[in-house]
Amino acid sequence: MTAFFSGVSSAPGANAEQFVEIGDVTALVMAYALLVAALAFLIGLAWGRPLIRFLIKHRIGKQIRAEGPTSHSIKAGTPTMGGLLIFITVFIVTVPLNLIGRLSMLVPLGVLVASGILGAVDDLLNLAGGEKTGLTARFKFVWLLCIAGVAALALHFGLRLDKINIPFVGGYSLGLLYIPIAVFVIMGASHAVNLTDGLDGLAGGLAAQAFAAYGVIAYLQGQSYLVTFSFTVAGAILAFLWFNAHPAQVFMGDTGSLALGGTLGVVALMTGQWLLLPVVGLLFVITTLSVILQVGYFKLSRGKRLFKMAPLHHHFELIGWPETWIVTRYWLVGMLCSMVGVALALTVPS
Repeated sequence: MTAFFSGVSSAPGANAEQFVEIGDVTALVMAYALLVAALAFLIGLAWGRPLIRFLIKHRIGKQIRAEGPTSHSIKAGTPTMGGLLIFITVFIVTVPLNLIGRLSMLVPLGVLVASGILGAVDDLLNLAGGEKTGLTARFKFVWLLCIAGVAALALHFGLRLDKINIPFVGGYSLGLLYIPIAVFVIMGASHAVNLTDGLDGLAGGLAAQAFAAYGVIAYLQGQSYLVTFSFTVAGAILAFLWFNAHPAQVFMGDTGSLALGGTLGVVALMTGQWLLLPVVGLLFVITTLSVILQVGYFKLSRGKRLFKMAPLHHHFELIGWPETWIVTRYWLVGMLCSMVGVALALTVPS
């Protein structure tokens, strides 16, 4: 992949001057990425309030499911499609600052925008008080499959990616098997983040941590463009969280959750450390498994439930945990998972 650089090296024969030069270059890479992330945060913060006013004016409000926790009824009508703040901000920042001469960034950026548009259509059809109930699960699945399929082909044939990196073991080529695996990773991540988006700040906070973790992993690999992109997304999410913090003034909706999940999957694939995605995004995995187990147990037991409600964060609500407790504790565990993921990435032999 053309975006790879050596990073700080301890290769035999390297002198002190070479170390200083290489160290300066890698330091500038991270400095640039962090400054671009800060810019994304400021841009998102600047137009977040006008976006919320626009959503309120056009009555683009959240429709609360009748089977959800009763405490959520007060959230009905809260502006949704806040994911626009994230992916439009990333687009605005990435095109001039991280795309020219760096066409590999078209893959994660394309997935972000395409998935965001799909989610936006679904959100528009789910307007509070409307008669429509959104896109069918099959329709969304087919379009997500198409988006993931195009991305997987671009990663394999365009960027020549086909490896699996195993901690403590090394990297191995998967050949064409990489394509269906990449599709599964992208779609799985998209659905997992979507299912986790149920409490104020929950999915956004975990996603920001995951993108930051993969930004660090990309930095350790010398993928300067991917470092900048990952932190740009993290910065945009932080701007969104400014308005999404409890009590939320806006929800990301499928516009944000589908886009963030799919893009996180692409970023993980581009680092070659996609096997660590279930570690970095452990809470996304647990949330998804809680839904699968709940549905499976309900069918096998003929009506009994394993949890009071799924996804798992709603179970915690129903046993008496305040929403802010759940979100904060998820964030804390998410931070730990991100640190473990970065640590495991360091154990993959070069």
